[in-house]
Amino acid sequence: MSHSNSQPRRREPRDLSPVESSSDELAAGSEHDEAERRRASWTLQKGFTPQRPKKSGRHYSDSESPDELAVDAGEYWRSSRKHNRHRSPSPIIRTSSRDGSQCGSDGTIRDSSGPRDQACDADDWSARSSTPLPPPPPPPPDHLNYKQKFVLHGHLRSVSQVQFSPDCTMIASAGADAAIKVWDTASGRLIHTFEGHLAGISTLAWAPGGEWIATGSDDKTIRFWNVNTLKAHPKIFDGHHNYVYQIAFAPKGNILVSGSYDEAVFMWDVRRARVMRSLPAHSDPVAGIDVVHDGTLIASCALDGLIRIWDTHSGQCLRTLVMEDNPPATCVKFSPNGKYVLAWTLDGCIRMWNYVESRVLKTFQGHVNTKYSLSGSFGLYGSPDTNYGTPPCFAVSGSEDGAIVFWDIVSKKILQRLEGHENTVLSVHTGKLNGKRLVVSCGDDKTVRLWEEVDENSTEENDDSTPTPESHGNHDTPMNDADGDNAMADADADASAVPSTAATPAEDVTMT
Repeated sequence: MSHSNSQPRRREPRDLSPVESSSDELAAGSEHDEAERRRASWTLQKGFTPQRPKKSGRHYSDSESPDELAVDAGEYWRSSRKHNRHRSPSPIIRTSSRDGSQCGSDGTIRDSSGPRDQACDADDWSARSSTPLPPPPPPPPDHLNYKQKFVLHGHLRSVSQVQFSPDCTMIASAGADAAIKVWDTASGRLIHTFEGHLAGISTLAWAPGGEWIATGSDDKTIRFWNVNTLKAHPKIFDGHHNYVYQIAFAPKGNILVSGSYDEAVFMWDVRRARVMRSLPAHSDPVAGIDVVHDGTLIASCALDGLIRIWDTHSGQCLRTLVMEDNPPATCVKFSPNGKYVLAWTLDGCIRMWNYVESRVLKTFQGHVNTKYSLSGSFGLYGSPDTNYGTPPCFAVSGSEDGAIVFWDIVSKKILQRLEGHENTVLSVHTGKLNGKRLVVSCGDDKTVRLWEEVDENSTEENDDSTPTPESHGNHDTPMNDADGDNAMADADADASAVPSTAATPAEDVTMT
């Protein structure tokens, strides 16, 4: 990756013209005094030498000023200019707030009879000060407190992906048993089980309207399921030549983007159930797909280790992000503001990219990820009633040791590690229902688990959040085609497994 070598432009001091002197200054003394003050002003300005900003080297993979993530970009650059601005002493005489006398730049008080040897009182300055600055925002909490609420049983094999509905009232899960289950978030009860795929399901996505669920399967097809009518869409989205591994909706719901083991990215017209555009995206299976919040960009990643950013309208590749050691990339997520991309790789790292500048801002570690394709999400934390300035944000991911790990986005500190799953946690998603922040997870232990953030000061909430693993198993609907499920080969059953040996190192790709 190349980095810009442009030097910061030298900022010249602002020359104060004698014409800009105020009428107060001209009335303060004689012409001789005025001339003396003007000469003093010019002398000060000529002797003032602005300092050139120091050039500082930065190793971007180590990440990492927190300023860019902690504040908005506009505020970031405004604050930078404010701290680097040099001001020269001004000869302008300011009027005192007490008796009409005037205070000059040399710290003496002047009135109509001329200067007199008396220092300016500090109270005069405080009387003219502007509104006091508000106190700085309090620091965010240094840890989270999520507790397990429900354990949802019903899947017969590994659960590859789980996701809240747009309004968080329902949870959809799918896995290697080729079944899609819809759960009620508030009670944990099973609402319905959809069946129709002929092989394991690797991915699912809720349509923005919350009416449809789309699923991608190892049977090379994408199917739609209506949660209102509890029926499948009559049309099957058929076009990929290998496993459909990841899908994502555009924000309007009219476009679905899919990535496949056939190394291609498809853009589907949802209404017509046909491919709008095929992107020859990668030289290895496409493992991750996401669409930015405004629908203008698509991110894809693959086992070739490349992360690519695409223009939705033209299909042009805008950026190719490459790591030096080129580890296989298995999942990619846009940040909520659309400025960054979070990428999971099979070297046990999650990296946050500034894709515009093609550089890594943060590297998150602490989980285990060397074999499976894991996915995670973003979320907010801290009390909503507290003004933190910029709301603190976390990233969360599953781990192959059965844990769920939360990181603070700015500091990279681990905020919490949840234990509960008995095997690899394949997918984690965040949501909020009735003012409560929630996390849902699924994994290789065939379970879906719901976690709720609780107040540490409330003992009642802690008691209510005690997990009840067996209380929701009886509400599940039996599978209708268990024989067909058992006929699937074990090698294809675990739709979410990605062997680390499958990735072929690719040549470095320059930015397009």
